[in-house]
Amino acid sequence: MNFTKSIAAVAIASFLFISCKKNTSEVAKNVMNRTETTAPKVKKEIAAANLQTASFKVEGMTCAIGCAKTIQEELTELDGVQTATVDFDKKLATVTFDKTVQNPENLTKVVQATGDGKTYKVSNMKS
Repeated sequence: MNFTKSIAAVAIASFLFISCKKNTSEVAKNVMNRTETTAPKVKKEIAAANLQTASFKVEGMTCAIGCAKTIQEELTELDGVQTATVDFDKKLATVTFDKTVQNPENLTKVVQATGDGKTYKVSNMKS
């Protein structure tokens, strides 16, 4: 009985480790490259009159750490973006941005270009 439980535990653990599209070493390597090559960006203050919020569905995410977090970081790093959140469970992204610098079409392009360019699909854009 203990042998069966051990095998089941190993199988579940294996599934959890391989379920994300990006493995931990790739994520760590990307984080290291970003840290080494870029200085921290100072975000400009956005006038309240220029703030716009867009919400949209993101299909194709397989995990919260490798997918949702990567998309969120890509959006947050864009010029003119004040905040970006990606909810893996709801498959929903919400971005607050300067409408004189960014637009919903550009946000869509950035999300779809993340990864291999074919994995993530944006739908139901509301701004």
